[in-house]
Amino acid sequence: MRERITFVQKEGDSIEPTALKVDGNGLKGPEVKAVREDRLTFALDELPAELKALLEGVNQLHVRWVSPVAYEAVSPLLARLPPGFHLFYTPGSDASINPCPLLTKAFGLDSCSSPSDSFTTLPTDRFTHSTTHQFYQPLPSLKAFAHFARSLLCPPGSPSSCSSRLGSLTAASQLDLSYDTISHTLRLTSLWPYSPQSLSASLLSPTIRTEIGILSQTSPKTLEPHEIGISGLLTVLGQSTTPSPTLFSFPSRHRDSSSSFQAHFLPPTGLHPTLQLSISSPSPPAKSPTEETCRLHGYFTLPKTLFPDRHQLNDPLFLSSKNLTAVRYITPGIDLEAPEYVTSTWGSALLLELAPPHSSSGKEWTAEIPLHLRYLPPSLTGYQKAEVPYPALFWACTAEEGTKFPGNPFEKDRVGYDGLFGERTVFWHLNPSPADGKLVNTVKVPVLNLEKADWVGTVTGAVVVAGFAWVVIKLLGVVVMGGKKLGEDKKKKQ
Repeated sequence: MRERITFVQKEGDSIEPTALKVDGNGLKGPEVKAVREDRLTFALDELPAELKALLEGVNQLHVRWVSPVAYEAVSPLLARLPPGFHLFYTPGSDASINPCPLLTKAFGLDSCSSPSDSFTTLPTDRFTHSTTHQFYQPLPSLKAFAHFARSLLCPPGSPSSCSSRLGSLTAASQLDLSYDTISHTLRLTSLWPYSPQSLSASLLSPTIRTEIGILSQTSPKTLEPHEIGISGLLTVLGQSTTPSPTLFSFPSRHRDSSSSFQAHFLPPTGLHPTLQLSISSPSPPAKSPTEETCRLHGYFTLPKTLFPDRHQLNDPLFLSSKNLTAVRYITPGIDLEAPEYVTSTWGSALLLELAPPHSSSGKEWTAEIPLHLRYLPPSLTGYQKAEVPYPALFWACTAEEGTKFPGNPFEKDRVGYDGLFGERTVFWHLNPSPADGKLVNTVKVPVLNLEKADWVGTVTGAVVVAGFAWVVIKLLGVVVMGGKKLGEDKKKKQ
């Protein structure tokens, strides 16, 4: 088992080595503003039997969780996803293996039953680096996972810091869990948002090799256009009492576009709500010279409470009126008629190319995404709430031929949308900036009111009976009038 703890400051920030105190048990220093990233790497033999058996039977398994609370990201930790629990999965040779029971126990899921029932399929004919299945569920907290992790990693007799550190997962903004089938290792990575951080790190266990870095972005003269430079201090607990300076660079596919956006539903929402994106600038990022083309995209993960209509989004004139260009991907097989309570799959993913206005003014502009609500279960109030996560917005820019993007120490892949682009694509992310600080929009949906259901049934029955009686009376009237007329005709003939 190995551990890496990294404090990432903004470009230009740094700290003097003399301000740090390092010993065999940990590191202490002053408070700084930084992002904190903790990464644990497990060998397969170090894992519990249940988890080991699952991983031995899969080809790819990648969990990505994002907090619904808005947070500030710092380069190079810029990759974004819609908030919630994401699973990107490729089964092994035994397709009957079901990851849902273990994931449900670990994260407190409530809608993951099996890959065949709950997962949707992803295209693998475009690029080989994509997984074959996807699952999503809104998940506001890592409370269940923090408890699960403590039970595995902090047995009786562990230092008190073990339990407290894993308990702090409830304040994390991101968590990743990835299994590497080549090295047979499982990586658990957690990230806390950019905020005042105490430069304090301690050992989870004396048997774990722990590396600590205090880093920030830098721009040396030798930096290639598609690279990010990093400088700072590194130390390994138990091996050194003095942090060592470091300077390195690497290619990065996730960058900051310096633009922002908000998302909200236009009133009135009704059963066909429109999600409006307000984007701070129509201008593409100040991209490097090695990137040829840039297109603005939005990646949406929509729970099964609502869905996009593929046919509606195939109309070029309609798309143009909404400042949209085209649908680049939509989950196949979406049932447009089924109620939410009979839909077993998690929902749908949507990749839209947006159409920024041609303007050099850089003014804020909007795009609108039409959506449709499913019929939801009845309630005692006559309303249900449907929560819709913020999308991930980014400029997808294609680097020139020959540009290589090998893995780097902070690379985040298998995030859903990266499997829909080529390996030379660079993603320049827009920062979500909701007014209320929440990366989730809520829609109030009218449903059957259970308290009034009996009254509705009684009135409906009475109306049906009254209508039937009215029809019978009218028919009898026709029969009686027909009989009288027939009698009169007979008398005339006589």
